[in-house]
Amino acid sequence: MGTAVGGGRAVPRYVQIADEIVQQIRAGVLKPGDMVPSESELVERYGVSGGTIRKAMVEVRASGLVETRHGKGSIVKDRPPVRHRSSDRFRASHRRGGKAAYLAESEQSGATAKVSVLYIGPTEAPEETAERLGVEAGAQVLARRRLYFRNGTPVETATSYLPWDVVKDIPELFGENPGPGGIYARLEDDGHVFAEFVETLQARSASKAESSELALSPGAPVVHLVREAVTEEGRVVEVCDTLMAADQFVFQYRIPAAD
Repeated sequence: MGTAVGGGRAVPRYVQIADEIVQQIRAGVLKPGDMVPSESELVERYGVSGGTIRKAMVEVRASGLVETRHGKGSIVKDRPPVRHRSSDRFRASHRRGGKAAYLAESEQSGATAKVSVLYIGPTEAPEETAERLGVEAGAQVLARRRLYFRNGTPVETATSYLPWDVVKDIPELFGENPGPGGIYARLEDDGHVFAEFVETLQARSASKAESSELALSPGAPVVHLVREAVTEEGRVVEVCDTLMAADQFVFQYRIPAAD
């Protein structure tokens, strides 16, 4: 039987099977590190063709809950999501307490965080980034590229672009560790008081290089987030271009209902 009827419309059998496997993972029936039953086992269990099972497994992999290992099948990931609170993570109180945003949110989730610095130095501003910063395309800016880990697993890459005239007299921003509270604290120390942070998000599939860097299955979903740090004077003093493993983060936003 190829489909079932539910809610007045036909639901493909492979979708039903995928939903059941996903629910088994979320309920803990299939635990992190467990192998998902093989194609032949699922064919026998559900009484369907191998093609139906393969289509179901495409849906399961799209959930981000499993990863496929060549020659071994699919395994349940041990990658619990962290809640990414935009309304909380950039609070000035975190910076005053000496905590950068990523370390603060990781601590709240009970995870062990690590940041690996990949590059710090001058670079030419990409066209879109330059437009956000209000500088000419190709103008010299400071780039700070990092790879973030949680519990030993890479979960996020981020490159901060900062105008050269803003950072040239802040030596801490050229070091691997900018000090307590991170780069935003150093910018504030230099008189750049923040008014808001503006984030733009887009979901897409990871490229081959991105999948490798974040230890994801090929084509796994990622979230591309671009953040602008805006001062009280209305100047954007940082653009942060971030790529995040989609299964690692839950985004929660507080949206005012009135002026």
